[in-house]
Amino acid sequence: MKAWRVPDLGEARDVLRFEEIPDPTPGDGEVLVRVLAAPANFPDVLLCRGEYQIKPPLPFTPGVELCGEVVSVGAGVTRAAIGDRVVGTPILPGGAFAEYAVMNEANVFPAPAALDDAEAAALTIGYQTAWFALHRRTSIAAGDYLLVHAAAGGVGSAAVQLGKAAGATVIGVVGGPEKARYATELGADVVVDRRTDDFVATVKDVTGGHGADIVFDPVGGDAYAGSTKCIAFEGRIVVIGFAGGTIPQPALNHALIKNYSIVGLHWGLYQSKNRAVIDECHAELTRMADAGSLKPLIGERLAFSDVAEGLGRLGDGSTVGRLVFTP
Repeated sequence: MKAWRVPDLGEARDVLRFEEIPDPTPGDGEVLVRVLAAPANFPDVLLCRGEYQIKPPLPFTPGVELCGEVVSVGAGVTRAAIGDRVVGTPILPGGAFAEYAVMNEANVFPAPAALDDAEAAALTIGYQTAWFALHRRTSIAAGDYLLVHAAAGGVGSAAVQLGKAAGATVIGVVGGPEKARYATELGADVVVDRRTDDFVATVKDVTGGHGADIVFDPVGGDAYAGSTKCIAFEGRIVVIGFAGGTIPQPALNHALIKNYSIVGLHWGLYQSKNRAVIDECHAELTRMADAGSLKPLIGERLAFSDVAEGLGRLGDGSTVGRLVFTP
């Protein structure tokens, strides 16, 4: 089969190679799928750089989520059958940027019928991360003010839609007018272009001085620092990641004085600590997709040959919305 491989670490567009490799086979409890669609995720960029918390042995194929058709199953598999259209995460080092990928059956979920292949492929990591952030690590409620950083990105766009579905007023922060248009299309009530406007002042103005009840922060750095200046009494800052490249060093005395919480979310940890909740989350996301209240907006649908350049652009921060590749 054909697959994108990383023989040496570095920037995606520099190190990815399109190669012919042997077809994989599923082991006990595993599922082999033909990849129908695979989105670009920031962890893919970090994997190529060697900066992700998981460091697969070289050479490896990135691609951390997919939509695929089951073509073979290993012994003991009960969650999928040949011919099923499924979504989920493949087993590294054999990621989704290949014609075929192997998945642990525990990470295989039925693809929602209401979503096409590209939309379904983008459902797992971004939407589950946003759902766990808003409904597990904190409890969003109707009437809350939700501040979403990187609102046009993979997890940020999911947080905007899930926040609106929960009845919150969503303030999205983006970088550039094109991303602002995308965040507005997602449903954000107010969109702030951080390149030209001060999101702290906007939050205070929109909320009448109340501040953000929940901050969804996959960026870190200045985004986190500004969030502490506009967080509400008893507000919650949910730390998702550090796409901005700088890990904040929070002043805990400030959290004490202003009476807010700093909450971390490592979605992948639920796979080993509480898989049942992941199943519950997928069932809820499927219900929302079927009801029309959730639909991943795909910024670009690209050919499989565009994986290296697409990941490079994602790493540069020049993409808008989800990029999805189709073999």
